[in-house]
Amino acid sequence: MLVSILRQFGQGFSCTMGWARCGIVEQRLYHNSFLRIHPNVKQALSEGRPIVALESTIITHGMPYPQNISMAKDVEDIVRTNGSVPATVGILRGKIHVGLCEEDLLFLAKSKDCVKVSRRDLPYVLSKGLSGGSTVSATMIAAKSAGIPIFVTGGIGGVHRDGEKTMDISADLTELGRTPVAVISAGVKSILDIGRTLEYLETEGVCVSTFGNSQDFPAFFTPKSGFQAPCNVRNEEEAAQLIACSLELKLGSGLLIAVPIPPEHSVSGQEIEEAVQQALKEARLKHTTGKEATPFLLKRVKEITGGKSLESNLALIKNNAQVGSRIAVALSRIWKPEGGLWNELRGLESSEISPVDSRPVVVGGIYVDFIAKTYHNKIVYGGQTNPGQVQQSFGGVGRNVADCLSRLGQKPLFISAVGQDAHSKTVFQYCTHMDMRGVKKLEDQRTATYCAVITNNGELSFGLGDIDIHCHITDTYVSQFADCLRHAPLICIDGNVPLATIQYVCDFAKQNSIPVCYEPTDVDKAAKPFLSNSWKSLTYISPNLKELISINLILGHPVHIDIPSELDDIIDKAIVLSLPLLEYLHCVIITLGANGVLLCGYSSGGALFLYPKIKVRQEGLSALHYPAAPISPKEIVNVSGAGDSFIAGFLAGILAEMNTDICVRMGLLAARLSLQSHGPISNLISVTTVSPQQVKAISWIKPKTWKIDPSNGKKLLM
Repeated sequence: MLVSILRQFGQGFSCTMGWARCGIVEQRLYHNSFLRIHPNVKQALSEGRPIVALESTIITHGMPYPQNISMAKDVEDIVRTNGSVPATVGILRGKIHVGLCEEDLLFLAKSKDCVKVSRRDLPYVLSKGLSGGSTVSATMIAAKSAGIPIFVTGGIGGVHRDGEKTMDISADLTELGRTPVAVISAGVKSILDIGRTLEYLETEGVCVSTFGNSQDFPAFFTPKSGFQAPCNVRNEEEAAQLIACSLELKLGSGLLIAVPIPPEHSVSGQEIEEAVQQALKEARLKHTTGKEATPFLLKRVKEITGGKSLESNLALIKNNAQVGSRIAVALSRIWKPEGGLWNELRGLESSEISPVDSRPVVVGGIYVDFIAKTYHNKIVYGGQTNPGQVQQSFGGVGRNVADCLSRLGQKPLFISAVGQDAHSKTVFQYCTHMDMRGVKKLEDQRTATYCAVITNNGELSFGLGDIDIHCHITDTYVSQFADCLRHAPLICIDGNVPLATIQYVCDFAKQNSIPVCYEPTDVDKAAKPFLSNSWKSLTYISPNLKELISINLILGHPVHIDIPSELDDIIDKAIVLSLPLLEYLHCVIITLGANGVLLCGYSSGGALFLYPKIKVRQEGLSALHYPAAPISPKEIVNVSGAGDSFIAGFLAGILAEMNTDICVRMGLLAARLSLQSHGPISNLISVTTVSPQQVKAISWIKPKTWKIDPSNGKKLLM
């Protein structure tokens, strides 16, 4: 079914096997085109660590704000505390996200327009680019596609009361019959016909077990429903053995492990039943059926019980998260099938994994750098030899950004050009940690070289570049990577490439709704996109103040070219110069060297907001200033790659869907490490040294935020 839908509205899918093996092809297209796996979850998958999938319908439709966001965070924390990685599933802007950042959770918790997404809704919601909460069935599909064998929820759907007449049966039951994911829940919601639900699960061939010392099947709010489960597992180890056995048999069906709510949090069965009967009567009178029925009934039961059902709901979800994460830990110890856990679960052989995936793309220049550093702060001109040291390294803005992103776990496709010479051989030998498949080798061309002369305190005195080869990074060449561009979560392009290439990337990104970051490179190249209307398709731009002045001059705005000396004046000037760009761009990131970094953009919830695809209520323009990292002149070795390291760290935060503060802190920490490095990008930069956990603990970063008057750029108090 999904394959036929994808054929209608999907474009550019790469398939090397033909359509004969539709099951495998469906998995490949679905996984690569619509699935977005959070970097933390990706890393856990690659390392075989225990992961627990979590649904999001309970956030969008199950609880009111702010209880829903508080509950979501608490549940994720419980999963982490018990040794597993949480992977909350949600649909955002037509993509299935496995693992959500804090801003995504908040968006789902506050949004009034989210769809309740089951299996049947996925093609429509994805094709329309909508957002929504994943039900049990949709979460199971996402978990299987990502390779996560365990999913924790509150309670599953089932056969509705009078279902024999209405045929109102939840898709959760059929999904359990065809998707090999273990579901940990508090049984079946008490508003349903539990007996018929168990009969239906038996028909679907679903193994149903209780967890603990009893076979009494729980009824969501109460530990006993009056029905018995066919199986029982007493602890996490027995549950893990049951799941492993089912997966090894490759039955193709899921399991249901029903965890009774702790007695201290249960509500009297009689009280619940009376509330359910009253709610059902009201639902019939209001003709509330289908997907609206369950939210209506749960809301009314909560109201009738005076909130007791909500308290029980929260308690059972947290209890399930604790039990489910411990089962995941136990499973990770005993089940690692040959051929790879995650591909086995997805039903893909290693050789069948599509080469097209969702990674960022960087288009830009690559240089062999020769860095000459004098032993003195002043350079003597006039033909004399200045004593110092000369070192070879590898640079180019595009290469630097791609290098740093690779060290931070993103590993973008890097598109560039080199000659077929000795320099290119050293480039490829050094850049083995990067994806260099997009780097074109040209005969009769010289690999770009750059010579920088810097003073003893690390300041650039002058540079000389042999960069003619960059004109061969043409739009025709870049268009060969259209599939990779189409699937990219973000494209970064630098000012070294020709104007036609910049225009092509901007137009392509606009057509495919892909964020684009432009790194101006230097004053002479900064204004390239602004020579046409292509700049209006950019999302982020990261100029320094001189480059920002150059851009404004090209746009025809009156500008004083002098640079103020006082920080307050520098910030004021940068804000005013950013205003014309913010009519179209989402965020302008001005690098201020020793004065830190200034972000100008739109705010939401009192903070500058970085994610243009998430629809939020914009509260106007704001500016955010972060000071530079404290570092003594003696520690500074090279300033040439600090700006590139900053923007790469910043973009790595965006790609990991971190909040604005974390993104900026990651950039500042990466820049600080590179200032202390002989090469433009420090070898010390990694997912460990520049991580959200590391940057949260940095005390020297104390930002300032202002609201901005869009008419004149004046700063206003928040």
